[in-house]
Amino acid sequence: MRLVTLFLAAQLAAASSFWYENIVHNGISPTIPNGHNWTVFRNVKEFGAKGDGVTDDTAAIQAAISTGDSTGLRDSPQFGTTGQPAMVYFPSGTYLIKSTIRSAIGTVLMGDPTDRPIIKAASNFTGAYLVVGRGNRYAGLIGFYYGVKNLVLDSTGVPHQTITLLDWGVSQNNLLSNVKFSMTPGAAGHVGIAMPQICSSLIMNDLQFYGGGTGVLVTSTQYHFKSLVFDGVQTAVKLARIVQGTGQGLEFRNCKVGVDLTGGGSGMFSLIDSTAINTTTVVLADEISTSINATASGFLVLENLVVDSVAEATLKTANRTILTGSIPPNKTLIRGTVYLPNKTFTRSSGILLNTTRPAVLINPSTHAYHTLTPPTYADVLVSSVLNVKTHPLHPVRGDGITDDTASLQAIISSPSSRNKLLYFPHGIYLLTSTLRIPPSTRLVGEAWTQLSASGSFFADPNNPKPMIQVGKPGDVGTVQFSDFILTVADILPGAVLIKVNMKGPKPGDVGFFNTHFRVGGARGSKVFGNAKCRTKQPAECLAARMMVHLTEGSSSYWENSWGWTADHDLDMMVEGEVGLGEGAGETYPATGAGWLVEAREGTWILGAGPEHNVLYQMNIHNAKNVFMGLQQGETPYWQGPENPLLAPEPWGKYLLGSDPDFAWCAPDDNMCRMGLYQIITNSSDINIYSSGFWNFVAGPNRTMCTSDCQHNAVLYENNSRLFVYGLSTINNKNLVIERVAGEDAATVAASRAENSGSGIDGFSNAIVAAYLRQSG
Repeated sequence: MRLVTLFLAAQLAAASSFWYENIVHNGISPTIPNGHNWTVFRNVKEFGAKGDGVTDDTAAIQAAISTGDSTGLRDSPQFGTTGQPAMVYFPSGTYLIKSTIRSAIGTVLMGDPTDRPIIKAASNFTGAYLVVGRGNRYAGLIGFYYGVKNLVLDSTGVPHQTITLLDWGVSQNNLLSNVKFSMTPGAAGHVGIAMPQICSSLIMNDLQFYGGGTGVLVTSTQYHFKSLVFDGVQTAVKLARIVQGTGQGLEFRNCKVGVDLTGGGSGMFSLIDSTAINTTTVVLADEISTSINATASGFLVLENLVVDSVAEATLKTANRTILTGSIPPNKTLIRGTVYLPNKTFTRSSGILLNTTRPAVLINPSTHAYHTLTPPTYADVLVSSVLNVKTHPLHPVRGDGITDDTASLQAIISSPSSRNKLLYFPHGIYLLTSTLRIPPSTRLVGEAWTQLSASGSFFADPNNPKPMIQVGKPGDVGTVQFSDFILTVADILPGAVLIKVNMKGPKPGDVGFFNTHFRVGGARGSKVFGNAKCRTKQPAECLAARMMVHLTEGSSSYWENSWGWTADHDLDMMVEGEVGLGEGAGETYPATGAGWLVEAREGTWILGAGPEHNVLYQMNIHNAKNVFMGLQQGETPYWQGPENPLLAPEPWGKYLLGSDPDFAWCAPDDNMCRMGLYQIITNSSDINIYSSGFWNFVAGPNRTMCTSDCQHNAVLYENNSRLFVYGLSTINNKNLVIERVAGEDAATVAASRAENSGSGIDGFSNAIVAAYLRQSG
């Protein structure tokens, strides 16, 4: 089968200049039996699709997605979540389908970016969805590892039907990018994207919507929407249910409503750096009470909006217009609870404040924060791409067994590799020492290729070492990572998964796209199923020291990055064992920390989700010039009530100077001594939009939470020009505590009692619209 696949791929190569269509495809699935014969790359034309706009390609496309091996179809439990990777590739063309296409776990549906292929509903199409972007078995809150990119989804052939082009009922570690949604103009029953399940997603980016009734129908706990264009859509974004979200760089053209917050399902939304042209109402909202004791809901931040004269309202409710015209970049309109620099707080239905943005972080002509389009490398010729597994001198296996460090380092360090695109076919590449990435290096994976730390080099908690080191201090150049998972192959208390030292000549030249972190929880790592990590004794499972370290002289751009210390096993199917997914076994690893940001030269973080780390999820320490658009986080499930292992334990003997000591907590307070979601200390020029911090279960027995499963969510200490817009918690007593430098004690600055929401699925939530007490 492997030889046939390679032969057919070669025959089709002349169809496009796109490098991925033409390169040798030799990815494998190392963790399943006979995985070296698993087919990762699947060209739909090899399965019989024509792409001629006439032939019914439904069955052929579904076969490309669903074909497994001799043991069964994909999405079957024997493959688990991570053992069935597939890149289902669409060459340019129009693929007519007559019924719904359904994806499967571990699948990326990807088209040729040089001429995006069209998946089009036939005139006799039947079904509620054109494409279901997730599998049957793994969806909603356990819907990880799905992707859709470089495609056009088209429902114009069924103008009178009710149809949704994409069911995107997924959560973290997913990819939705560079997709066009073509709907019939005026067709109210056409929806671009919907989320039928309760979801917990991070980001969707660089999408275009034309026609239809609704562009995006949102029912997710949190979301960051970046660079979305809506043209001729009746309602561009409908927030039916969201706790915390941001729209960045949205463009509304010829729409009736840009963002609809009505109906009571929207907790907090920020709309920044956006444009409305020939759009009647930019934001439609419910009335909110200005009573400080009223339920926190429908909060809003508007900043740097360009609105033309056609708009009737920039912000309105059913009964009145609150605001018309544009909002300049040095002003912020806030609806909701605002904590002001003078130590007071107020609940406002629309207060306009003077605010600032660091010059380093913005485009000087538009004053918008710098953003990048994730690279597709559409203009790269196959001759400029190096498949690391086909190097004639340095053999690389990616089999999860062989040490690939020396060969990969030789390839990456070779002058002949500079400015080439280094392609890592799907697999697990073991690294037994630091892999050093010099400037002028671009790396791209396939369906989340894994780079995995292994061996004694990373075992000393007193001497943490990076698995990946990007540049040396003082280096300037380009480095890009796309489509990877960084992980550990064993319990490695000295492992820092990535350390970034360098910066680029311009913003974003050092960039990380669709690059995620996972500690345990999957086959291919001894943390998976290790008895030490499954016996409710986290002190025996110091699985890794830190996920990300951005050093002082670095400047980097991050888009779409989940950092998951596993609370359950994705691949283990144990009969009768209760977990968060089907057959998912509970695990109790203790990763020391999530992200440590000490960078001062310009940092952009969009759609980050570090979770379940002992000391903190995000630590901005002695830093400067940081933009963050959505941070989502959870504490370790084993921390909290009845937990005898109180933070900073089990890392107390190995604390770094940047780590919190929890001295503000009583020694025996297990609801105070829990990992903080966000720490910002001794920093300046920090602008954050949308922080969502959730605590659903807590303690060694994973008891479902009441309103107070954790005392404190966020610590701010000794900062200046810190602007925090949109901070939400679930089941936390205090949203913000503050501490004076040099003192142990901390004071409560924003409590749930002052900011209680209407409740989320039976849990207690709280929302702050803006926290500006350290903005001076």
